[in-house]
Formats: sequence, C-alpha cells, structure tokens
Amino acid sequence: MRGTARALVCRATVPPSRGGPVAKVLSDALAAQFVLDGSAAVVTGGASGIGEATCMVLADAGAAVVVADIDEAGAVRTARRITDAGGRAIAVRTDTRRKSDLDAAIDRAVADFGRLDIMCNVAGVPSDGLIEDVTEAELDRVVAINMKGVLFGCQAALRAMKPRRSGVIVNVSSTGIDVAVPGNGVYAMTKAAVAMLSMVLAVEAGPHGIRVNAIAPGATITNFSQRHLYDENGNVSQEKFDAFVDRMKSFSPLDIVGEAMDQALLILYLVSPAARYATGNIFRVNGGQAMAW
Repeated sequence: MRGTARALVCRATVPPSRGGPVAKVLSDALAAQFVLDGSAAVVTGGASGIGEATCMVLADAGAAVVVADIDEAGAVRTARRITDAGGRAIAVRTDTRRKSDLDAAIDRAVADFGRLDIMCNVAGVPSDGLIEDVTEAELDRVVAINMKGVLFGCQAALRAMKPRRSGVIVNVSSTGIDVAVPGNGVYAMTKAAVAMLSMVLAVEAGPHGIRVNAIAPGATITNFSQRHLYDENGNVSQEKFDAFVDRMKSFSPLDIVGEAMDQALLILYLVSPAARYATGNIFRVNGGQAMAW
C-alpha cells in the first residue's frame, strides 16, 4: 500500500542513466514528502468517483481513512479495497446534509485512529436546468449538499484539528466557477461558494496551523459526469460513451479527458508535507478547459 508516493517521485527525479548516490538521496527525500504514515483522513463521497480515488491514494500513501458516504455499501467496498491491500480504513454512512452525520464521521476517525489530520470534502450533487426554471426544492437540495455539507464538514474537522494545531482541509469546487454554461447555474453557484469558503477559512484557520485549499476539477470521467448516458436499465452503450468522451476531450486544448485519479493525486500533494506553504488556493485541474471553452 505504499506505491503511489514512490511512483510520483520517479517522474520527478533524474533519468536512471544519471542516477548516483546524490540522486538516490534526493529520491528518498522527495518520496518522504508524500508519505502520510501515522495520519488519519476523512473523505466524504468516498464510495465512488473522485472520492473513491482519493481514499485509495491517501491509503496508499500511508493514511488511515474514514470512507464517508451516504451510499453505505459503496463506502464498505472502498474500505474493503484498502484493507485487502494492507491499508487501514473504515466505512461510515454519512449523509452530508446532516451536520450530526459529519460530526459522527470525524468522531469515528478520532476514536478509531486517534486523530484527524486530513479532511477532504468531496461529496456533491449535480443540478441541471435554466435559472428561470429552478424550483425552491431543487435549490434547497443542491445547497444542502454542495454548500452546507462542505461548510459543516469543515466545521467538524476544525473541532478535531484546532487542539492539535495542525491539519489540512481540501474542498472540491469545480471549473464551473470559471465558465458560464447554460443550465449549470445552480451547480456553479454552489461550487463558487465552496471556493470562497475555502479562501476565507484558510485565513481563519491558518493561525491554528491548519491549511485549507480547494480543487476545481474540469471534465472528469465518473458516474457523476456520465449520469445522462444511462438507459432505463442502467446501461451505457459503447457508442454513447465514445461520443461522451470525444465531447469532453473537445473542451481541452490537450485533447484529453480527466480521470478521477488526476484529481486524487493533486489532493495527495495538497495534504502532504510537500505542500506546507500552500493554503487559500483554488487549484484548477481541467486540461485547460476554462481557457478554451
């Protein structure tokens, strides 16, 4: 369960033909910056997509992980993948609309692993429709998860982190904060709120030794982004999927589409000692999508 950190370093060090004692020391020193041994993390939305990938990466780097998700069966699957590979993880059913559930997830981290070092607020829901058609019920649904869930997740984490005067929080925003897409208004509004919340909290929490950042994913292949492709039986045709991927590639000047691991690896960096000087930032991982839209 310790492969990810080492693999990351291999990309950054000198070519093997130039390696020697100095390169070996440098490689070991860099690898150590991405090792999370002894730390504990809570990841909301950990049953699938970016949340699941984040759980796997953090566990691979050595963290004990609380997989928090309203999909309890999915959370159990993620936790089992981690433990089967030799890591430490527990699944906790967490409805992020409920402050008490978020408090309970943090409490489990402290009870089972003795501490909380990392909080990743990944859980979120989409919302499609023109602003003029948005109902009060739809607005309340999206705000409850995408905004209130993140705020109360941060609040719960602070309660555990402040006494220790250390910790890292990463919230998931969206490239939707940078581009105006018809039908995306409510979702983009909530994700813009996450970005600003993260910046303000970085200022408030910094004096307590706590760093706060947000990531803003672009088009990324997950069940979340593929929701329009499924038929009534829950299946997706290869033709539809290929067309979907081609469309998402067209958003990026790199002509590639994002994967959940692209986001998870940035989160690993942000929660690691390597990012000790990074706080209050919104990190775009979108293949240049916002520039080329």
